[in-house]
Order: sequence, then C-alpha cells, then structure tokens
Amino acid sequence: MEATHLQSIRRDGTKESIWQTAEKQSITTNSSLLGTDIFDVIIIGGGITGITTALNLQREGKKCLLIEAKNLGFGTTGGTSAHLNTFFDATYPEIDSDFGKDASKLIAAAGKRVILAIKGNIDSLGIDADFSFRDGYLFSQDEKETKQLKEILASSVEAGTEVEEADTNGVGIAFDYSVKFSNQAQFHPLKYINGLARAFEALGGQILENTFVSDTKFLDGIHQVKAADKSFSARNIVWATHIPPGINILSLRNAPYRSYVLAVQLSDGNYPACLSYDMKEPYHYFRTHEIEDQKYLLVGGEDHKTGHDDPEQAFAALETYVRQNFAVDSISYKWSSQYYVPVDGLPYIGKLPGAEENIYVATGFNGNGMIFGTLSAEILTDLILNRENELSELLSPSRLKPVAGFTEFVKENADVAYHFVADRFNNEALETLDN
Repeated sequence: MEATHLQSIRRDGTKESIWQTAEKQSITTNSSLLGTDIFDVIIIGGGITGITTALNLQREGKKCLLIEAKNLGFGTTGGTSAHLNTFFDATYPEIDSDFGKDASKLIAAAGKRVILAIKGNIDSLGIDADFSFRDGYLFSQDEKETKQLKEILASSVEAGTEVEEADTNGVGIAFDYSVKFSNQAQFHPLKYINGLARAFEALGGQILENTFVSDTKFLDGIHQVKAADKSFSARNIVWATHIPPGINILSLRNAPYRSYVLAVQLSDGNYPACLSYDMKEPYHYFRTHEIEDQKYLLVGGEDHKTGHDDPEQAFAALETYVRQNFAVDSISYKWSSQYYVPVDGLPYIGKLPGAEENIYVATGFNGNGMIFGTLSAEILTDLILNRENELSELLSPSRLKPVAGFTEFVKENADVAYHFVADRFNNEALETLDN
C-alpha cells in the first residue's frame, strides 16, 4: 500500500536552513515492505550520498531499499551551502605531497566529472534544482597567503583544472591576489535529492523515512537489518551516514567539525554572481542564491571541531564579519551543519575495514560533501557491481597513509569519537549544536 504524505523538511539542528524553508513537498513512500524480501542493497542514510547511490544501483537493475532515520536531507545535505567545485579543502599541493601528482589529476578529473553528472541528472530527470555554472574565486589577503595561493595555482594547473590568475575576487572584499576556477557550479540541494528520490521510486526503489536502523547481523551470507519493528535482508549494505555506527577505525581517522552559514539580504543589491573563498583559518565562503524572486547572499565560515567552541559565538563572529564587508539589510536565515575532516585530507569510500563482507561506507568529505557524496555513489556502484574504478584504491577506507600529525590526530579523535557516538542518540545534543 502506497501512501503520499507532506514531507516536513527537518535537519540535524534547531535552526532551519534556507533550503528546508523553500522546499516542502510531497513524496511517495512504500510502507508495506515484506520482511522476507531479500534486497540486493540496503542503503542507510538519505542524503546526497545515499540517494545518489540508491538511484545508480536501481538504474543498474538492482533491487534497493533506502532507510533514513529522519527525513531525506536531514543531515548535511539539508545544511550545505551547495558549492560544487573542482578544487577542495585538501589543496592540490597537499595532495601532490601526500599522494602524488597522479592522485591530484584523478581528483581534479573527478570533480569535473561529478559536476557534469549532477547537471546530467538534472537535465535527464527534469529536476528544477536552480543549477547554474559559476566562476569560483580563491583569494589571498596577505603575503603568506599569496605565496600559498600561487603554489595552489601551479599545482591546480598541473592537475588539470581550469584555473587562471584574476583581477577580481567577485565579492568586493580587499585582496592581495586572486585566481579564478572556471565551470564551478551551485544548486538547490533539497530540490535535487528529492528529484533523485522520485526517480529512484519510479524505477521500483523503496524508501523508508523516520526509520532508525538499530542493529545489523550477518547470517549465511545475508545481512539482516533491524529497523523499527521490522527486519530486512540484503546482500550488501551501504552506510551513507557520515560515520558508520559504533567505534571503528574510521571514527578515529575522521574528526567532526561544524560550519556556520548566514543568508542575508543586501540593501545595495550588490549580490555576487560567483562563488568566492578567502584563505583564512577557518576560511569564509560566499555565493548568491535566489528563491521566489528574492536574492540572498550566503556567507559561511567560523568552522570548529564539534563540541570545542560555542556555536553562538561562532554565529556572532560570522555576523560581525558579514556586516563589516557587506551592506546587510537583514539576516533571513542562519544555520550550522556538521561534516568530517579525514586525517590525510581525502575521503574514505569503499568497503568498511574490519566488517563483514559487502558492507560499504563513504565518509571524510571535509567541506566538499556535494562533490564527494556524488563521487561516492559512482565508486560504490562500481564496487558493488564488481567493476573497476580508477579511484577505488586511492580512496579506499583500508588505506593507511601516515601524514604529519597522524598520531596526535588519532589520539585526540579517540576521545571525540567516544563522546560523539554516545551523544548521537541524545536529542538534547542536537539542540545544543545549534542553539
């Protein structure tokens, strides 16, 4: 029996993002799944990673079930600022140094490919997702940053990105040096994933929202997934939940961080027609989005390790920064979102180390979740279908790539992981993150 209901867009914080407010629509879910069915794949997590993976596999003829503990887009997908880039928080000089120049070329090509894949889904499925290509500017404001930026420019060119020196940063903030990355993009993340979800269901895929997976077991080559009062069976499991549950090696190799975003209206109407980023630690990021004929400037930053700083102070600092640099008329929305920083800079995508066979994971996207979430779907689909993928070895969760500070990172994260896993089941913790 199919039931259509009004989707109440919520996410992992008490403050609504601009996307939730704008996107409240009906979706169809199937509530009469048979517990005796054996799915080819159960995907746990209803953000861009899970939904794209589910759609890819369903297109390949697999029988898939997607289970989401809350609602689609509840996590970081509902709280992203939705930048699509071919350059990343792990810079190309860093990737060159830690993984080699061939790795940089693979990552650069993947970024370009993913943007086109998202555009391809939007076009082929007829999704109104506010997609547009934009120039992306990265700018320095002092001599040290300029030296770093020139190194980034050289490595980015060698990696194969479309980048060049620029005489503007697109946002009118004083700068020392600027570079322009061409063919970056932006979109409305919830419109996009809801379009993917509709396509997934049209192909026979099943979605269960508001269904918490409490346990999994592996018996006779089949995974048993306990969710709510039902049990489902699958040959493969994909954890698309940032970090898989429990304390595992990936909990130690990824640190949870929080980023803050304001959506403001400007009194002078000077909304930037680009994406832009400074080089502060943490950096600020800028773009414009228009909803119902109203433009908003989205400014993000003030990132910190989860639980280590005061969210209200972060919002206050970001507001001060925005008012110093733009003619703010009003602040329409403010929200924060969680992401994970991997110890060596690149995401972990593939089989979950130390787990039973055919359990897959995607995590450690840093601040580039829309790109790496979509890339994860490509890689995981290939792995489940036993196809080669040129990035599977580089991004394998089983890799051990010691880098500077690795030991200290893991020691610090052991404590963070313990408290985070304990807190993730505590509803009060959600409120303290955004209050």
